[in-house]
Amino acid sequence: MKVTVCELRNDPEGLEQDWSALAEHVRAEASDVVLLPEMPFYPWLAASREVDAGAWADSVRAHEAWLGRLPELGAPTVLWTAAVIEAGQHFNEGSVWTAEDRTRRPVHRKCYLPEEPGFWEARWYERGDGQFTPSDTPHGRVGFMICTEMWFQQHARAYGQQGVQLIAAPRATMKPSGDKWLAGGRACAVVSGAYCLSSNFAGNTDGGDWAGLGWIVEPEEGEVLGTTSGDQPFLTCDIDLAVADTAKTTYPRYVCD
Repeated sequence: MKVTVCELRNDPEGLEQDWSALAEHVRAEASDVVLLPEMPFYPWLAASREVDAGAWADSVRAHEAWLGRLPELGAPTVLWTAAVIEAGQHFNEGSVWTAEDRTRRPVHRKCYLPEEPGFWEARWYERGDGQFTPSDTPHGRVGFMICTEMWFQQHARAYGQQGVQLIAAPRATMKPSGDKWLAGGRACAVVSGAYCLSSNFAGNTDGGDWAGLGWIVEPEEGEVLGTTSGDQPFLTCDIDLAVADTAKTTYPRYVCD
């Protein structure tokens, strides 16, 4: 099975260019699963300390519009997060899209929210319910850990105990913290016994110097199978979900709480 991670620019013009290139890459590689960055289809809202309801509504509309463009990738399964509004509340919601039904199936709402310059997320949207529930897809059992959630490794362990084979970790993280985040991704893979996939923003937008550095990490020893870069913004690897199943029977995954 082939999985693809990426780094995409966070401005409309750059995104359009990157999207065309990503679609070409995914089709050429015949990828089965593509992971996109965190809320990828609108400029990063939480960069501003001042909450703008109109901007949030624009982000919701943008993500709904881009939903109709996911078939351009040619991948059977796409993992992503979107800005949503429900009953007057705002959420950052992880979803699974499949070519089979062409709908967005909500899976998880981000619940660990930073509150600091560039990442005023706790004031922009509400916390999810704290449920980290696996989702069965045509290409494996998936669990979302959206950006900051990666640092709460108890959920990675719980995902492993529930048979998750892929941890989707979409991010919006900046330089120079790339190595730290990659270390977190490796820990997620080792703790869960699942492949950890991450995609991120790249480039410079409104003073934000995004880190890029998407990755694919294997589940046994946390070996990095590959990373993205400015020169190679897309990465596809052939993985074996049976490796994730076997990893759960080996150290340290089998050790009980």
